Amino acid sequence: MGLQLAWNNEQQELPISDELIGTLEKLLQKAGQAEGVEDGEVALTFVDDKQIHELNKEYRGIDRPTDVLSFAMNEFTDEELDIVYDVEEDGELADLPEMLGDIIISVNRAKAQSEEYGHSLEREIGFLFVHGFLHLLGYDHQDKESEAEMMGKQEAVLAEVGLTR
Repeated sequence: MGLQLAWNNEQQELPISDELIGTLEKLLQKAGQAEGVEDGEVALTFVDDKQIHELNKEYRGIDRPTDVLSFAMNEFTDEELDIVYDVEEDGELADLPEMLGDIIISVNRAKAQSEEYGHSLEREIGFLFVHGFLHLLGYDHQDKESEAEMMGKQEAVLAEVGLTR
């Protein structure tokens, strides 16, 4: 079945082109190959600073906008999730991809950071997307070693699709 990207645009700052989505789909495939993840679905939402600020405050207790948030589906919580099965007409369960999680990117932050770092907006959004994907898989950057590992993985995937600085 492969890795699949479902996306949604909830901001007005920037139109999201088919070309950008194509690049993100390539990045998803490359990052998945690098991490040995062959199947699953990632939900990506583009938002503005106000929306990501609200989410960052609600879910992380941090009262400011950020560039990317990731919500992994395999994280353990105290709440039970309702499981809804998709049943086909013949009564068989539909072959659904495993939901890996949600990635939310602030287009405002991505635009500002691309200007600050002197590279394209496409490269910045790609960087944030791969960063978010690695978080879905359990990577973190709480210390120098884990940050260096995550950075190296991100840069390798970005280089594979030609998104260099």
